[in-house]
Amino acid sequence: MNKSCKVTLTVNEVERTAEVEPRMLLVHFLRETLNLTGTHIGCDTSQCGACTVLVNGEAVKSCTMLAVQADGASITTVEGLGDVEHLHPIQQGFWEKHGLQCGFCTPGVMMAMVSLLQEHPAPTEEEVREALEGVICRCTGYQFIVDAVLHAAAEMAKLQESGNVSDTMPVGEGR
Repeated sequence: MNKSCKVTLTVNEVERTAEVEPRMLLVHFLRETLNLTGTHIGCDTSQCGACTVLVNGEAVKSCTMLAVQADGASITTVEGLGDVEHLHPIQQGFWEKHGLQCGFCTPGVMMAMVSLLQEHPAPTEEEVREALEGVICRCTGYQFIVDAVLHAAAEMAKLQESGNVSDTMPVGEGR
């Protein structure tokens, strides 16, 4: 008999409490329990990175973490970055620089790149490519993704200079 566990997480700045099976993966909790389907399941083996989310500000492949392990954590999914009227700079960069093709990997790529930009606000092309090693895109040669990330970094720097810092952070990080 599986005993359910109560978990409380802050997801995209909203506190959520639910009963989960002890072996439920965070990716399934997000998709099935919270209906946040922007986090994709690509491989179930942590190879592709399509399921990447931010857990307490760090990029994590949510298919490798149990929901009970995230109890008490702050989670940011792609839905928490921005909306159609107020895109996060990384979303705007992907839009303007054509950083996606089929779009399946895009949410995971975006979340991994938000994490990169939080740690390295002005990355080089080489640093972006290195950070992309944990996320597989089967459609592109990555150049448009790299261009999108570098564009986002430049836009975030402009926002920082103008004093509009809140637009450079994902929802879960104090926006």
